[in-house]
Amino acid sequence: MFAIHDENGYAMSVEGIEMKTLVYGDKTLLVRFKMTKGAQLPSHTHPHEQIGYLVSGRINLYIGSECRNAGPGDSWCIESGVEHRAEILEDSIAIEVFSPVREEYLPGT
Repeated sequence: MFAIHDENGYAMSVEGIEMKTLVYGDKTLLVRFKMTKGAQLPSHTHPHEQIGYLVSGRINLYIGSECRNAGPGDSWCIESGVEHRAEILEDSIAIEVFSPVREEYLPGT
């Protein structure tokens, strides 16, 4: 599967956070998140392992009992079932991989 960059096709995840699935396979899914300064990603868990990379901006990322101030080039791994949340400090772009595939993130669902 190939994907050509396109700024269209984002969906609102929560207020101030938009997401777009870029590509996916049988076991992994790649998502781009556009996050607006001041947005809050509420605390949640899911059964998927989640690996992320902050392309631009700045966020406070809470994973379990840890908080890190992440900037461009920083990355993280959130294990399955671990509670996490984020505070968006600047307009930011993150790329994240989920495994297994998050069915609710597949295009057309």
